[in-house]
Amino acid sequence: MIIVFTGNGKGKTTAALGQAVRVLGRGKKVLMIQCIKGPWKSGEDGFARAFHIPPERFEIRKMGLGFVGILGDKLPRAAHEEAARKALAIFREELISNKWDLLIMDEINVALSLNLVTIGEVLDALRDVSDEQFVLCTGRSAPQELIDRADLVTEMREVKHPFNDKKLAQIMVEF
Repeated sequence: MIIVFTGNGKGKTTAALGQAVRVLGRGKKVLMIQCIKGPWKSGEDGFARAFHIPPERFEIRKMGLGFVGILGDKLPRAAHEEAARKALAIFREELISNKWDLLIMDEINVALSLNLVTIGEVLDALRDVSDEQFVLCTGRSAPQELIDRADLVTEMREVKHPFNDKKLAQIMVEF
């Protein structure tokens, strides 16, 4: 099954982590590949350690380099493109390995909207999803082709957000 969490509202990665908890609760294995999020620490980074979940059952791989072209990003665009292509290649390798029951491609939709990878490359990788695997793609602006390919799509819609009142992102709520 291919699942997409998209939309301009907060909670796509958080919902994906909730899905991971459900899968882990069934004794299965989860890999989250973060396509944009980079070296900064977020709350989910300590989750497995806090709950004594071994890395062979749950792993987060931060493969992005951070924000692309905003908030002081000084990296060349080519570096972000290379990181996104590498994340997609690792996803494909891990998918084919059949080692994981749920593979989460966190922020892949953002990588697509920024043209760091193409929809053709992503759809090509998704051809290898077996009937026993679940793949979850998160991020704003999921392209229609991915929505059409998915089995389940949920759109998070922003109703109200403190950022609109010039408040900064809050630890524990947003990262």
